[in-house]
Amino acid sequence: MQNLKMGMIGGGEGAFIGEVHRLAARIAGNVDLVAGALSSTPEKSIRSGHALGLERVYPDYQTMLESEARLPDDERIDIVSIVTPNFLHQPQASMALANGFNVICDKPLTANLEQAIQLGKEAQDTNLKFAVTYTYTGYPLVHEAREMIQSGELGTPRKVIVEYLQGWLSEPIEQEGQKQAAWRSDPTKSGIGGALGDIGVHAANLVETMLGQHITSVSAHLNRVVPHRQLDDDGQVMLEMESGIRGHMNFSQIAVGEENDLNIRIYGDKASIEWHQMNPNTLTIKRQGKPVETRTTGFSATSPSATAMTRTPGGHPEGYLEAFANIYKNFADDIIATRSGNSGSFTYPRLDEGIRGMKFMQAAFDSDKNSQAWTKIE
Repeated sequence: MQNLKMGMIGGGEGAFIGEVHRLAARIAGNVDLVAGALSSTPEKSIRSGHALGLERVYPDYQTMLESEARLPDDERIDIVSIVTPNFLHQPQASMALANGFNVICDKPLTANLEQAIQLGKEAQDTNLKFAVTYTYTGYPLVHEAREMIQSGELGTPRKVIVEYLQGWLSEPIEQEGQKQAAWRSDPTKSGIGGALGDIGVHAANLVETMLGQHITSVSAHLNRVVPHRQLDDDGQVMLEMESGIRGHMNFSQIAVGEENDLNIRIYGDKASIEWHQMNPNTLTIKRQGKPVETRTTGFSATSPSATAMTRTPGGHPEGYLEAFANIYKNFADDIIATRSGNSGSFTYPRLDEGIRGMKFMQAAFDSDKNSQAWTKIE
Protein backbone atom coordinates (compact mmCIF):
# COMPACT_ATOMS: atom_id res chain seq x y z
CA MET A 1 0.00 0.00 0.00
CA GLN A 2 0.95 3.63 -0.34
CA ASN A 3 2.35 5.47 2.64
CA LEU A 4 -0.26 6.98 4.92
CA LYS A 5 -0.78 10.73 4.67
CA MET A 6 -0.42 12.82 7.81
CA GLY A 7 -1.48 16.28 8.89
CA MET A 8 0.23 17.95 11.84
CA ILE A 9 -1.28 20.30 14.40
CA GLY A 10 1.37 22.48 16.05
CA GLY A 11 5.11 22.11 15.61
CA GLY A 12 5.80 25.34 13.73
CA GLU A 13 8.64 27.83 14.07
CA GLY A 14 10.46 27.59 17.39
CA ALA A 15 8.85 24.29 18.42
CA PHE A 16 10.99 21.37 19.58
CA ILE A 17 8.82 18.26 19.59
CA GLY A 18 7.19 18.91 16.22
CA GLU A 19 10.46 18.43 14.38
CA VAL A 20 11.11 15.26 16.39
CA HIS A 21 7.76 13.89 15.22
CA ARG A 22 8.55 14.81 11.61
CA LEU A 23 11.94 13.11 11.75
CA ALA A 24 10.39 10.02 13.37
CA ALA A 25 7.75 9.79 10.65
CA ARG A 26 10.43 9.98 7.96
CA ILE A 27 12.51 7.27 9.63
CA ALA A 28 9.40 5.10 10.02
CA GLY A 29 9.13 5.13 6.25
CA ASN A 30 5.39 4.50 5.98
CA VAL A 31 4.05 7.99 6.79
CA ASP A 32 4.24 11.15 4.67
CA LEU A 33 3.55 14.59 6.14
CA VAL A 34 1.42 16.41 3.55
CA ALA A 35 -0.65 18.94 5.50
CA GLY A 36 -0.40 21.12 8.54
CA ALA A 37 -1.86 23.76 10.83
CA LEU A 38 1.42 24.45 12.55
CA SER A 39 0.67 27.38 14.82
CA SER A 40 -2.17 29.12 16.64
CA THR A 41 -1.11 32.25 14.73
CA PRO A 42 -2.39 31.91 11.13
CA GLU A 43 0.49 33.83 9.56
CA LYS A 44 3.05 31.73 11.41
CA SER A 45 1.21 28.53 10.48
CA ILE A 46 1.27 29.42 6.78
CA ARG A 47 4.90 30.51 6.92
CA SER A 48 5.96 27.35 8.76
CA GLY A 49 4.09 25.09 6.37
CA HIS A 50 5.61 26.71 3.32
CA ALA A 51 9.09 26.41 4.84
CA LEU A 52 8.49 22.66 5.17
CA GLY A 53 7.19 22.40 1.61
CA LEU A 54 3.83 20.93 2.62
CA GLU A 55 1.26 20.25 -0.07
CA ARG A 56 -1.57 21.80 1.95
CA VAL A 57 -1.12 24.47 4.61
CA TYR A 58 -3.95 25.76 6.79
CA PRO A 59 -4.34 28.80 9.06
CA ASP A 60 -5.79 26.78 11.96
CA TYR A 61 -6.54 23.19 12.93
CA GLN A 62 -10.33 23.56 12.57
CA THR A 63 -9.94 24.57 8.94
CA MET A 64 -7.50 21.73 8.31
CA LEU A 65 -9.72 19.01 9.78
CA GLU A 66 -12.89 20.25 8.08
CA SER A 67 -11.17 20.76 4.73
CA GLU A 68 -9.36 17.43 4.77
CA ALA A 69 -12.56 15.59 5.69
CA ARG A 70 -14.18 16.89 2.51
CA LEU A 71 -11.43 15.53 0.24
CA PRO A 72 -11.74 12.15 -1.55
CA ASP A 73 -10.47 9.17 0.42
CA ASP A 74 -7.37 8.82 -1.73
CA GLU A 75 -6.37 12.45 -1.14
CA ARG A 76 -7.32 13.22 2.43
CA ILE A 77 -4.98 12.69 5.35
CA ASP A 78 -5.12 9.40 7.24
CA ILE A 79 -3.44 10.50 10.48
CA VAL A 80 -3.49 13.64 12.59
CA SER A 81 -0.35 14.26 14.65
CA ILE A 82 -0.94 16.52 17.67
CA VAL A 83 2.17 18.26 19.01
CA THR A 84 0.66 21.23 20.86
CA PRO A 85 0.66 22.23 24.56
CA ASN A 86 -1.36 19.91 26.80
CA PHE A 87 -4.49 22.04 27.13
CA LEU A 88 -5.14 21.76 23.39
CA HIS A 89 -4.83 17.99 23.07
CA GLN A 90 -8.41 17.09 23.98
CA PRO A 91 -10.29 19.54 21.73
CA GLN A 92 -7.95 18.83 18.81
CA ALA A 93 -8.06 15.05 19.21
CA SER A 94 -11.82 15.12 19.71
CA MET A 95 -12.36 17.04 16.48
CA ALA A 96 -9.94 14.78 14.60
CA LEU A 97 -11.84 11.67 15.71
CA ALA A 98 -15.18 13.27 14.87
CA ASN A 99 -13.93 13.90 11.34
CA GLY A 100 -12.74 10.32 10.88
CA PHE A 101 -8.99 10.65 11.39
CA ASN A 102 -6.62 8.37 13.28
CA VAL A 103 -4.67 10.27 15.94
CA ILE A 104 -1.13 10.19 17.29
CA CYS A 105 -0.82 12.57 20.24
CA ASP A 106 2.02 13.80 22.38
CA LYS A 107 1.90 13.05 26.10
CA PRO A 108 0.42 13.68 28.59
CA LEU A 109 -2.82 12.81 26.86
CA THR A 110 -4.79 15.81 28.13
CA ALA A 111 -4.68 18.64 30.66
CA ASN A 112 -6.74 16.73 33.25
CA LEU A 113 -8.34 13.36 33.90
CA GLU A 114 -11.87 14.46 33.02
CA GLN A 115 -10.75 15.37 29.49
CA ALA A 116 -8.96 12.04 29.11
CA ILE A 117 -12.02 10.04 30.13
CA GLN A 118 -14.20 12.03 27.74
CA LEU A 119 -11.74 11.39 24.91
CA GLY A 120 -11.80 7.69 25.68
CA LYS A 121 -15.60 7.64 25.41
CA GLU A 122 -15.48 9.44 22.07
CA ALA A 123 -12.89 7.04 20.66
CA GLN A 124 -14.95 3.99 21.69
CA ASP A 125 -17.61 4.95 19.16
CA THR A 126 -15.13 4.83 16.26
CA ASN A 127 -12.97 2.22 14.54
CA LEU A 128 -10.05 4.62 14.55
CA LYS A 129 -6.56 4.08 15.97
CA PHE A 130 -5.06 6.30 18.65
CA ALA A 131 -1.39 6.37 19.71
CA VAL A 132 0.28 8.29 22.53
CA THR A 133 3.99 9.03 22.17
CA TYR A 134 5.48 7.47 25.27
CA THR A 135 8.77 7.50 23.41
CA TYR A 136 10.82 5.23 25.62
CA THR A 137 8.61 2.22 24.89
CA GLY A 138 10.11 2.29 21.38
CA TYR A 139 13.58 1.19 22.54
CA PRO A 140 14.44 -2.46 21.74
CA LEU A 141 15.95 -3.22 25.14
CA VAL A 142 12.83 -2.01 26.97
CA HIS A 143 11.07 -4.89 25.25
CA GLU A 144 13.97 -7.23 25.99
CA ALA A 145 13.58 -6.40 29.68
CA ARG A 146 9.82 -6.99 29.52
CA GLU A 147 10.36 -10.38 27.87
CA MET A 148 12.90 -11.37 30.53
CA ILE A 149 10.43 -10.51 33.29
CA GLN A 150 7.50 -12.25 31.59
CA SER A 151 9.56 -15.41 30.99
CA GLY A 152 10.59 -15.61 34.64
CA GLU A 153 14.28 -14.98 34.04
CA LEU A 154 14.32 -12.52 36.97
CA GLY A 155 12.16 -14.77 39.11
CA THR A 156 9.45 -12.99 41.05
CA PRO A 157 9.79 -9.18 40.81
CA ARG A 158 10.29 -7.62 44.23
CA LYS A 159 11.23 -3.98 43.77
CA VAL A 160 11.38 -1.26 41.09
CA ILE A 161 13.31 2.01 41.19
CA VAL A 162 12.90 4.59 38.42
CA GLU A 163 14.53 8.01 38.10
CA TYR A 164 13.96 10.77 35.56
CA LEU A 165 16.24 13.73 36.19
CA GLN A 166 16.67 16.93 34.17
CA GLY A 167 18.16 20.29 35.04
CA TRP A 168 16.83 22.64 32.39
CA LEU A 169 14.28 24.30 34.70
CA SER A 170 16.76 24.97 37.50
CA GLU A 171 16.33 28.69 36.90
CA PRO A 172 13.03 30.58 36.32
CA ILE A 173 13.61 30.82 32.56
CA GLU A 174 9.86 30.95 31.97
CA GLN A 175 10.02 34.52 33.32
CA GLU A 176 12.53 35.37 30.60
CA GLY A 177 10.20 34.31 27.80
CA GLN A 178 11.65 30.86 27.08
CA LYS A 179 8.78 29.37 25.09
CA GLN A 180 9.04 25.72 26.14
CA ALA A 181 9.40 26.64 29.82
CA ALA A 182 6.63 29.26 29.70
CA TRP A 183 3.76 26.98 28.73
CA ARG A 184 5.01 24.06 30.86
CA SER A 185 5.00 26.33 33.93
CA ASP A 186 1.53 27.72 33.25
CA PRO A 187 -1.31 25.61 34.74
CA THR A 188 -3.76 27.00 32.17
CA LYS A 189 -1.65 25.43 29.39
CA SER A 190 0.15 22.52 31.05
CA GLY A 191 -2.75 21.24 33.16
CA ILE A 192 -2.45 19.74 36.63
CA GLY A 193 1.16 18.61 36.33
CA GLY A 194 4.45 20.37 35.71
CA ALA A 195 7.40 17.98 35.83
CA LEU A 196 4.89 15.28 36.79
CA GLY A 197 3.14 15.62 33.43
CA ASP A 198 6.26 16.33 31.41
CA ILE A 199 8.52 13.50 32.60
CA GLY A 200 6.81 11.74 35.53
CA VAL A 201 4.25 10.09 33.24
CA HIS A 202 7.09 8.78 31.07
CA ALA A 203 8.67 7.13 34.11
CA ALA A 204 5.35 5.63 35.23
CA ASN A 205 4.64 4.28 31.76
CA LEU A 206 8.13 2.76 31.56
CA VAL A 207 7.54 0.94 34.87
CA GLU A 208 4.22 -0.47 33.68
CA THR A 209 5.60 -1.43 30.27
CA MET A 210 8.63 -3.30 31.62
CA LEU A 211 6.80 -5.04 34.47
CA GLY A 212 3.71 -5.81 32.40
CA GLN A 213 1.42 -4.70 35.22
CA HIS A 214 -0.28 -1.55 36.40
CA ILE A 215 0.56 0.83 39.20
CA THR A 216 -2.40 0.59 41.59
CA SER A 217 -1.56 3.05 44.40
CA VAL A 218 0.79 5.98 44.97
CA SER A 219 2.10 8.11 47.81
CA ALA A 220 3.43 11.33 46.30
CA HIS A 221 5.27 14.46 47.37
CA LEU A 222 5.34 17.15 44.67
CA ASN A 223 7.78 20.04 45.11
CA ARG A 224 7.88 23.58 43.78
CA VAL A 225 11.53 24.41 44.26
CA VAL A 226 12.06 27.49 42.10
CA PRO A 227 10.39 30.52 43.76
CA HIS A 228 7.02 31.66 42.37
CA ARG A 229 6.63 28.58 40.16
CA GLN A 230 2.99 27.45 40.13
CA LEU A 231 3.49 23.82 39.11
CA ASP A 232 5.75 21.09 40.46
CA ASP A 233 9.32 21.00 39.19
CA ASP A 234 10.47 18.08 41.37
CA GLY A 235 8.90 15.13 43.12
CA GLN A 236 9.04 11.68 44.67
CA VAL A 237 6.39 8.98 44.35
CA MET A 238 6.14 5.67 46.17
CA LEU A 239 4.52 3.04 43.94
CA GLU A 240 2.51 -0.11 44.56
CA MET A 241 1.93 -2.52 41.67
CA GLU A 242 -0.86 -5.00 40.93
CA SER A 243 1.21 -7.87 42.32
CA GLY A 244 1.79 -5.96 45.56
CA ILE A 245 5.45 -5.12 44.97
CA ARG A 246 6.56 -1.64 45.97
CA GLY A 247 8.78 0.80 44.16
CA HIS A 248 10.06 4.35 44.13
CA MET A 249 10.04 7.12 41.52
CA ASN A 250 12.23 10.20 41.70
CA PHE A 251 11.74 12.87 39.05
CA SER A 252 13.07 16.41 38.77
CA GLN A 253 13.64 19.23 36.31
CA ILE A 254 15.76 21.24 38.75
CA ALA A 255 18.60 18.68 39.06
CA VAL A 256 21.45 20.98 38.00
CA GLY A 257 23.69 19.47 35.35
CA GLU A 258 21.39 16.58 34.42
CA GLU A 259 20.31 16.30 30.78
CA ASN A 260 17.76 13.51 30.27
CA ASP A 261 18.72 10.95 32.88
CA LEU A 262 15.98 8.32 32.78
CA ASN A 263 17.03 5.12 34.56
CA ILE A 264 15.17 2.05 35.77
CA ARG A 265 16.15 -0.90 37.97
CA ILE A 266 13.96 -3.93 38.57
CA TYR A 267 14.90 -6.53 41.19
CA GLY A 268 13.59 -10.09 41.18
CA ASP A 269 14.40 -12.95 43.52
CA LYS A 270 16.71 -14.52 40.90
CA ALA A 271 18.22 -11.55 39.07
CA SER A 272 17.95 -7.81 38.47
CA ILE A 273 18.05 -5.62 35.38
CA GLU A 274 19.18 -2.04 34.88
CA TRP A 275 18.60 0.24 31.85
CA HIS A 276 19.68 3.83 31.21
CA GLN A 277 18.02 5.90 28.49
CA MET A 278 21.23 7.83 27.83
CA ASN A 279 22.98 4.51 27.13
CA PRO A 280 19.98 2.76 25.59
CA ASN A 281 21.73 0.01 23.68
CA THR A 282 22.91 -1.82 26.81
CA LEU A 283 20.83 -3.77 29.34
CA THR A 284 22.66 -4.85 32.50
CA ILE A 285 21.73 -8.12 34.23
CA LYS A 286 22.99 -8.95 37.72
CA ARG A 287 22.78 -12.23 39.64
CA GLN A 288 23.88 -12.82 43.21
CA GLY A 289 27.51 -13.99 43.33
CA LYS A 290 27.90 -14.16 39.54
CA PRO A 291 29.55 -11.92 36.93
CA VAL A 292 27.55 -9.01 35.56
CA GLU A 293 25.99 -9.73 32.15
CA THR A 294 25.12 -7.23 29.44
CA ARG A 295 22.85 -7.52 26.42
CA THR A 296 23.12 -5.09 23.55
CA THR A 297 20.83 -4.00 20.75
CA GLY A 298 21.15 -5.76 17.43
CA PHE A 299 22.38 -9.23 18.38
CA SER A 300 20.57 -12.56 18.07
CA ALA A 301 20.63 -13.09 21.84
CA THR A 302 17.82 -10.59 22.22
CA SER A 303 14.16 -11.63 22.17
CA PRO A 304 11.93 -11.52 19.06
CA SER A 305 10.06 -8.48 20.38
CA ALA A 306 13.35 -6.59 20.90
CA THR A 307 14.62 -7.68 17.48
CA ALA A 308 11.41 -6.40 15.87
CA MET A 309 12.20 -2.94 17.26
CA THR A 310 15.81 -2.99 16.03
CA ARG A 311 16.81 -1.20 12.82
CA THR A 312 20.57 -1.60 12.52
CA PRO A 313 23.13 -4.39 13.03
CA GLY A 314 24.82 -4.84 16.39
CA GLY A 315 27.47 -2.25 17.12
CA HIS A 316 25.55 0.49 15.30
CA PRO A 317 23.90 2.49 18.11
CA GLU A 318 20.23 3.37 17.90
CA GLY A 319 18.69 6.15 19.95
CA TYR A 320 15.82 8.51 20.61
CA LEU A 321 14.73 9.14 17.02
CA GLU A 322 14.69 5.44 16.16
CA ALA A 323 12.64 4.70 19.27
CA PHE A 324 10.20 7.45 18.33
CA ALA A 325 10.07 6.11 14.78
CA ASN A 326 9.12 2.64 16.03
CA ILE A 327 5.96 4.09 17.53
CA TYR A 328 5.09 5.81 14.25
CA LYS A 329 5.85 2.72 12.17
CA ASN A 330 3.86 0.28 14.28
CA PHE A 331 0.94 2.71 14.56
CA ALA A 332 0.82 3.19 10.78
CA ASP A 333 1.28 -0.55 10.13
CA ASP A 334 -1.72 -1.24 12.38
CA ILE A 335 -3.87 1.17 10.37
CA ILE A 336 -2.68 -0.33 7.07
CA ALA A 337 -3.30 -3.89 8.25
CA THR A 338 -6.79 -3.05 9.48
CA ARG A 339 -7.71 -1.44 6.17
CA SER A 340 -6.44 -4.52 4.35
CA GLY A 341 -8.57 -6.81 6.51
CA ASN A 342 -5.51 -8.36 8.12
CA SER A 343 -4.94 -8.97 11.79
CA GLY A 344 -1.65 -8.66 13.60
CA SER A 345 0.09 -7.59 16.76
CA PHE A 346 1.48 -4.08 16.64
CA THR A 347 3.32 -2.69 19.63
CA TYR A 348 2.79 0.98 20.43
CA PRO A 349 1.29 2.98 23.32
CA ARG A 350 -2.45 3.36 22.83
CA LEU A 351 -5.21 5.58 24.14
CA ASP A 352 -5.81 3.47 27.24
CA GLU A 353 -2.18 4.02 28.27
CA GLY A 354 -2.66 7.75 27.84
CA ILE A 355 -5.73 7.59 30.10
CA ARG A 356 -3.79 5.56 32.66
CA GLY A 357 -1.10 8.24 32.61
CA MET A 358 -3.70 10.84 33.51
CA LYS A 359 -5.07 8.61 36.29
CA PHE A 360 -1.54 8.26 37.67
CA MET A 361 -1.09 12.05 37.60
CA GLN A 362 -4.41 12.69 39.31
CA ALA A 363 -3.70 10.14 42.03
CA ALA A 364 -0.24 11.64 42.65
CA PHE A 365 -1.73 15.14 42.76
CA ASP A 366 -4.43 14.01 45.23
CA SER A 367 -1.89 12.20 47.40
CA ASP A 368 0.32 15.27 47.61
CA LYS A 369 -2.66 17.40 48.63
CA ASN A 370 -3.56 14.86 51.31
CA SER A 371 -0.17 14.80 53.08
CA GLN A 372 1.22 12.01 50.87
CA ALA A 373 -1.54 9.58 51.82
CA TRP A 374 -1.60 6.37 49.79
CA THR A 375 -4.09 6.95 46.97
CA LYS A 376 -5.58 4.33 44.68
CA ILE A 377 -5.50 4.63 40.91
CA GLU A 378 -9.02 3.75 39.85
